[in-house]
Formats: sequence, C-alpha cells, structure tokens
Amino acid sequence: MQVTSSATNGPEQVWLHIGAGSFHRAHQAVYLHHLMETGDLSWSLALANIRDDMTPMLDTLERQGGAYTLETVTPGGVRNYEVIRSIKTIVPWDAALMELTAVGARATTKVISFTVTEGGYYLDHRHRLDTGNPDLAADLQGELNTIYGAMTAILRARAAANGGPLTLLNCDNLRHNGERFHDGLLQFLALRGETALQQWVVAHTSSPNSMVDRITPRPTDEVRDRVAHACGEPDPCAIMAESFIQWVIEDDFTAGRPALEKVGVEMVESVLPYEEAKIRILNATHSCIAWAGTLVGLTYIDQGCARADIRKMAFDYVTQDVIPCLTPSPLNLENYRDTVLERFGNPNIQDSNQRVAADGFSKIPGFILPTLQECIARGVVPHATLVLPALFFLFLQRWARDELPYAYQDGVFDPASTRAMLHADDPLRAYCADTALWGTLAGSAQLELPLREAVIRVQDWLAQQN
Repeated sequence: MQVTSSATNGPEQVWLHIGAGSFHRAHQAVYLHHLMETGDLSWSLALANIRDDMTPMLDTLERQGGAYTLETVTPGGVRNYEVIRSIKTIVPWDAALMELTAVGARATTKVISFTVTEGGYYLDHRHRLDTGNPDLAADLQGELNTIYGAMTAILRARAAANGGPLTLLNCDNLRHNGERFHDGLLQFLALRGETALQQWVVAHTSSPNSMVDRITPRPTDEVRDRVAHACGEPDPCAIMAESFIQWVIEDDFTAGRPALEKVGVEMVESVLPYEEAKIRILNATHSCIAWAGTLVGLTYIDQGCARADIRKMAFDYVTQDVIPCLTPSPLNLENYRDTVLERFGNPNIQDSNQRVAADGFSKIPGFILPTLQECIARGVVPHATLVLPALFFLFLQRWARDELPYAYQDGVFDPASTRAMLHADDPLRAYCADTALWGTLAGSAQLELPLREAVIRVQDWLAQQN
C-alpha cells in the first residue's frame, strides 16, 4: 500500500482531472469532497478539458468558485441535494493546452485522472493504437486532440521541470483501463520517436487499473429547476445521479494519494473481478436495453427495463452466458445482476437511450465480444449474448435510413464505411467481417451463422410490436 496523505494542514497536494463532463463531478469529485468533510484538506481538485466544448460550463463553474449542486435519487424516488466543493482550480482551455500543461508539470500535482470515454483511447481489437484515426494521426504529428497528445505535452514539461513521480489514473469503462492507457501512451511515444520521455514515463509513473460506477445522465433543465426549487437559488452547473456509487482502485499510487478508503473507495490488489462483472453485467446490459428500447420507440432506460420482454433479454444474457463465464467470482453475480436491473429501472433517473446507445463500435468489442469468445471456446453457442449485437445491427440499419429518433454519437466509427457495410450485397456478412468489432471471430461461421438466427429472432420480435 502506498503512503496516503491525511494531514489537515501543510502543503496542499493537487489531483488534476482531465474531462469536465458530468460523470467526474458526480463521482471522483464527490469522494474528494467527502474526504474534505472529514477534515482532511491536504488534497484539492483541479479540473480541465482537452477540448473547448466544455468551456462555457467551466467558465460558469469558475464564477461559482468550483462549487455546484449534486442531486441524487434512490430507486424509491427519494432525492437529496449536496453542494460539492472539492474543485478548487478551474484550468482554462487554450488551443495549445498551455495552462493544462503548466498545472500538470507542477511538483504539487501528484495524480492526474481522466474520463475521455471508451472510444477516447483509439485502440484496435489487438489493443494497439488505431493510427488511422484522424485525431490520433494528427497528434502523432504534434497536435493536441487526444489524451495521448495532451499527456505527452504534460509529461514532457514535467520531466523538464523535475516535477517528480506521478500517478496516471484512468477512470473510463475500459477493461484493464490503467494498463491499456499506459501501453497506448508508451506506443504513442515510440511512434513519435520520444525515447527519452518514454523511459521517463516508465521510471516515474504508475497507472493503476480502476472500476467506476454511477449512472449519471446528461443534465437537463428539469434538474436545474428542481435544484433551484429545493435549494432556493439557481445553479446552472447542477447535475444529477443515482444514489448508488462505487469506486474500486488498485492501490498503486507512485506519488502518494488521498485516504480515499475513509470515504468508501475500495482499495484492492486487483480490480479485475470487479471490472469484469461491471463491464459485462452492467455496461453491456445497459447498451442492450438502450438499443432495444430505441428500436421500439422508447426514450428512457427505465421504460425499457419496465418491459418484461426487454428486461428478459438483459436477464437471459447475464444469466445464461455471463455468469458461467465469470464463475467463480468474489462477487455474488446473481445479486449483482438483480441490483443492476433495479438501478436501471429507476424511473426518477430518466437516463436517455441516446446517451447509453452511443459508442457501439467501442462497446461491442469492449463489453460483449469477450463473452462471445469465451462461450464459443467452451463449445457453447451464446444465443442470449448474440441478441445484443443483433440489436445493434438493426439499430445501425435504422441509423443508415435516418430513422433513429436522435443523432447517434460514436467516437470511433466511420460513417462512410459503416454506410458502405450496410449497403453491401450481404450487410450482415459485412458486419460480421469487421475485425474492429469482432477481433479473431471476424468472418467466422461460428459468429455469422448464429448471429443471423439472432437477427431473425429480433426482427420477429420487432414485427410483433406493430
């Protein structure tokens, strides 16, 4: 276990977070706030973004001294309100990321965490960098579009300033997230020819794996209205989340860390069983309900979870295929499944299908493919799991016909090649041949034949809805 900082005074240590979306402010920032409430004021948060899309929110948050209101709601509809005050520094965005680089290079900055979504790591099915991605390709030439380009600028400045060791903490839903980011960063530096900086990273940084969990919908006017009514004053930065929260981190902080275990963070030797359960049972099931709900005209996740047919798709996927793959486990997987479905069924969250249905081209290989591969390796046809990629295939067909009720958002897919795939002589065969989606199963009869059957089953189900 690394040394933690628990003194109530003395030099303040900085935890810099990159990614100013709602999830960080409903999750990591909340834990740091609760630690401060215990009297431990030795750590504070600095918040930054590597793109300018969050600048209006950050400007508003700056005017509020970094404080904002968090609304949480239980499955039973009980709402609570809390002002979160852990963010002490707002790092203004600039195109050269000069301010972000300066904060990251300081010796007082001991941890840099980040949330850039699953697609923000640009990894192919072999977990290698997808150098054909335009943003990544541009960063390899010196631009600052991705976490790799931004982190390279920060670490180069830190090494030059003798800023000392640093923990790089991935907080996205990516399997082996710390390892994958670390490997991707080293590969990025190698491709840039930055051998000295690559060696510095190996010697002076750690990248522990972590698992994060809290349903956090995009903020709406309704949330801000409720906060204004409940708290007596408006807060344009108000956010909401479910009452459930979990954070599991491998205890490998190379420059010290806050005493997070005092406020409910699970510091463990290995996060693997926790992340597998979360990614396969929660994340994949979430996508299943979003895709199915969209196809039958629903708007919110809880609406899909309230339908016996959609809930059964999710339940069968976990029960028939995932639990056998993950057994034995230190978790009670049946209880975890039931808790997840209860959380998804919370009608007070109003988590949109649009938000959860996004990034399918990362979620298929990241959340769903491992269960397919393991079932097939055991000689089992994963009928229940195949329903999920069947739903996504039909979802994509709706997208190609401009029949989705919302704009589909995906950080890694290529719209032109996806349309070409869906207009092939045999679109499903072309879908099954995509190595970015299916890895070693791409083009195999073991995938294509049962997936055809799954698509037919889902089409029959959809026909019965009319």
